[in-house]
Amino acid sequence: MSRVINTLDVALVAAAVIAATSLLSNDYYLRIIFMMCVYYLCAVGMNVLVGYAGQKSLGQAGLFAAGAYAVALLTTKTEISPWWALVLAAVIAGLCGVLIALPSLRVKGPYLAMVTLAFGIVVEKLVGEWTEVFGGAQGIYGIRPISWNEQPLTTQQWVWFAVVLCAVAHVLIRNLLHGRFGRALLSLQADEIASSSVGVRVYRAKVIAFVVAAVTCGIAGALVAQQNQYINSDFITFHLSIFILLLVLFGGAGSMYGPLVGAIVLTAIDAALARWPSAQHFLYGFLLLFALYAMPGGVTGALQTCFKRKPKKQRLSTGETPKTTRIGPVASGDLLVVEGVTKAYGGVKPAQNVSFCLQRGHIHALIGPNGAGKSTMINMLTGVVAPTSGSIKFLGQEIADKPAHEICRMGMGRTFQNLRLFADLSVLDNVMLGHHTRMRNGFVSSLLGLPGALKQEAITQARALELLELVGLSHLCEHPAGSLSYGLQRRVELARALATEPQLLLLDEPAAGLNPQETAELGQLLLRIGQCGVSILMVEHHMDLVMSVSDHVIVLDYGTKIAEGKPVEVQANPRVIEAYLGVDDEPDASEIHATA
Repeated sequence: MSRVINTLDVALVAAAVIAATSLLSNDYYLRIIFMMCVYYLCAVGMNVLVGYAGQKSLGQAGLFAAGAYAVALLTTKTEISPWWALVLAAVIAGLCGVLIALPSLRVKGPYLAMVTLAFGIVVEKLVGEWTEVFGGAQGIYGIRPISWNEQPLTTQQWVWFAVVLCAVAHVLIRNLLHGRFGRALLSLQADEIASSSVGVRVYRAKVIAFVVAAVTCGIAGALVAQQNQYINSDFITFHLSIFILLLVLFGGAGSMYGPLVGAIVLTAIDAALARWPSAQHFLYGFLLLFALYAMPGGVTGALQTCFKRKPKKQRLSTGETPKTTRIGPVASGDLLVVEGVTKAYGGVKPAQNVSFCLQRGHIHALIGPNGAGKSTMINMLTGVVAPTSGSIKFLGQEIADKPAHEICRMGMGRTFQNLRLFADLSVLDNVMLGHHTRMRNGFVSSLLGLPGALKQEAITQARALELLELVGLSHLCEHPAGSLSYGLQRRVELARALATEPQLLLLDEPAAGLNPQETAELGQLLLRIGQCGVSILMVEHHMDLVMSVSDHVIVLDYGTKIAEGKPVEVQANPRVIEAYLGVDDEPDASEIHATA
């Protein structure tokens, strides 16, 4: 219902703008409004790439050129309809987005910006010097504009058309970002490893962000070319890429209305300083630095900070034991089989020919002194690290060569030794991200806001609230995850892992940093999770917790397995005692508690 209301609001605003511009007859002011729409189209796609996915790009001028020159060549060299030329220009720009994404996503940080910058410079040189095709500085004349009733659009009609396109783009991208794909993109910006661990296909999500930015920028370029009926290399400069980036950063990256604010304010400033190009460039540089350092959230971010609402105070947990919710299937037998797994980093081997088997319905513990290779083993099981040799079979399938998101999809969830929450997202959104791989709505249904996508969103939210109730955090669902205490953040990460609907849950030191009371509560929680049909393998140093909840214990020392069995048997094993105490004499087994 909220999406329908928001769509109606956008339609009303667009209708109001169209009504207002119908009273304008001055082509100069209409042209400024038209360029606001053009730059908004550039910025709204760029916001997906920069504000949500966190990928810094300086190649938007090249994508603008792809749309502009595609429509120019299609309408001057063929008899294709200008309407179809506009559509094809968007497709061609999208393909260029894929082209720039493939090499760009192999690098990160400033290197990513440099690769996209190189793309923009190559396109700038190409359209400027390949005069036989692109016309160079002379450009391409006679571009056929779109028409209505066989009459070219007037300046006023161009504005109306651009306003409608902006409204449609806003609604579609809002549908995309306020749901499964928006959460996935935000998770990339926060932590790619954690994102892949909950089933997000990191590379695919980045490519989608590049394509969305390319399509909207290509449409903007095509509109300029068709409205002017002319395009040349002077339109395609590095300053255009900087300006598009500035639109997003100044307006507010990551905000749905940031691109709109940036487009309106900066286009008006650009028009006011049109007579002084040097002043324009100086102001762009100043505003870019100002946005990065003094106002990192942009104008909309600053306004949100001023008028920020505190999360609603939810009812406090009653302390009652949450109801048991089924997560894993009712089954028995082998769940995970590890045979001869070795991991070598040069001469260092944190895992050496390790073999063990995990049974369904059991809580297993993987223990050992510091440096024994426990976290390395967890990372190999979940696809974060590839083993050098050996076999890992989960549910009868070999997973040693599979990426993390595929292993998660198969039914293996995990938490991390060092917290990897998406701190800026709410507790609820963190847990809903865990359900990402279980949602059935694809890109198109999410983009269009189809009923199927809305249903999946409702199901995911209900499931997330159910799991938060299980871990006792439903009263904090609206709070930013990073604002909670360390112990509560541990529970959020656990709920997020459970949201992946795992058959096997891997916990890397879940009690690290917890006080004795929190550790005891965690033990009870793990037992409840086991009753939900989830098998558990935990790496843990708290021997009290291990011995109280584990059915089976595996012990590593210097990368090799030295013992396994029931907790009591392992506790009395001489090799285990020697590994923990560093002595050959066999002391009382209870001393392990004091040294672990």
